[in-house]
Amino acid sequence: MEPRIQYATTADGVNIAFWTLGEGTPFVEMPTIPVSHIQMEWQIPEWRRWYEPLARTRMVVRYDCRGAGLSDRDVSDFSLDAQVLDLEAVVDRLGLERFALFAPIHSGPVAITYAARHPDQVSHLILWHSWAVTRDAVSPQLRALAQLRDTDWHVYSETVAHTLLGWSQGEPAHRYAVLMRECIAQEAMKAALGAIGAFDVADLLPQVKAPTLVLHRRQLSWLSVDVARGLVSRIPNARLALLEGESGAAFLGDTRAVLRAINEFMGGGEEAAVWAEPLAPGAVHTILFTDVEGSTALTQRLGDAKAREVLRAHERIVREALRAHGGSEVKALGDGFMASFSSGTRALECAIAMQRAFAEHNESAEEPLRVRIGLNAGEPIAEEKDLFGMTVILAARIAAKAAGGEILAANVVRELAAGKGFLFSDQGEVALRGFEDPVRLYEVRWRESA
Repeated sequence: MEPRIQYATTADGVNIAFWTLGEGTPFVEMPTIPVSHIQMEWQIPEWRRWYEPLARTRMVVRYDCRGAGLSDRDVSDFSLDAQVLDLEAVVDRLGLERFALFAPIHSGPVAITYAARHPDQVSHLILWHSWAVTRDAVSPQLRALAQLRDTDWHVYSETVAHTLLGWSQGEPAHRYAVLMRECIAQEAMKAALGAIGAFDVADLLPQVKAPTLVLHRRQLSWLSVDVARGLVSRIPNARLALLEGESGAAFLGDTRAVLRAINEFMGGGEEAAVWAEPLAPGAVHTILFTDVEGSTALTQRLGDAKAREVLRAHERIVREALRAHGGSEVKALGDGFMASFSSGTRALECAIAMQRAFAEHNESAEEPLRVRIGLNAGEPIAEEKDLFGMTVILAARIAAKAAGGEILAANVVRELAAGKGFLFSDQGEVALRGFEDPVRLYEVRWRESA
């Protein structure tokens, strides 16, 4: 369902459009000033797949900057202080006492200013490909585009979109160019970028008290990683996370890595797994099941309370592995888990990491954990936040067939990971409950694999 558009009014009388999604700790995502259109963004699949996992455990707040999108367009003041007024209006309208603040690209100086002026309200500051001084950060590549902006608006928007988002992002970059032309007029864009060019908040960096995460993709062509290092060196409680990729958009490329970095920074704990890639209908998923061997006997022998302590160790190890390898926790099953991956390779890496973690745990545990793991891949049916169909049923049956400490996989998983260095042992064709024909299974040799 599309989020409901609401409005907040700034101190200088500008109406700012915003929406909220989800419940929990507020997470305010600022616009990529001066380009934003919160309604059109939601209609772009890549963008929506970015917002949905963010909103599973938190309340995401997204707003249009002045002069763009569904906010008032007839404005002339695009100064730094005016942009801060936009953020203040939305925060005040929602009554947010404390929140995390995500600031991409040009909005970074605005977020730094707000965090310095309101130290008690910003719990976490996340800067994405941003800077403190615009004139020092903008590359010759982007400066060269300024002349094109004044002569050919269509070519300018297409070129900027492909430059910022990555030249490999063909259709997504084109959609962003269309959004750019729809969300702001050419003259307003010129005026806004002129104001942004004067942003300089270098003196405010030491005043930022919030824990700060500076995110930067290594292969980005238009902003040097030295700019990110400069921010980290001057903000007292800041850390740098370098990610792989060339796209300047968090919602493109390896989005899972961005979400994991944010979640770990904000202390996601056991909820971290739900920040992984959302369940996409019609896509190929690798399904992973875990099952604690002998859990019923364990409960009868130890009692409910003690057995629950043992099973909590299983939950912790599984969720840590899912978070580290980009798995989506579909559901917990008491003594097991069902998880989904968009990559067979990552699913196998996660299964091996789990078994190694269980083995390490068992070296000192009073009650060892022997866990079966089963893997299958296919196109399950996605409903709500769950997956159904024969792909899922077969994965569960494969897990039930495994012994404690063993990983069993269907042949399709082995084929997906061909040439990736995994060691498989052919177990032959095995009869599984509910399936007429035998299924060929392979053991994943995690003790010998690199």
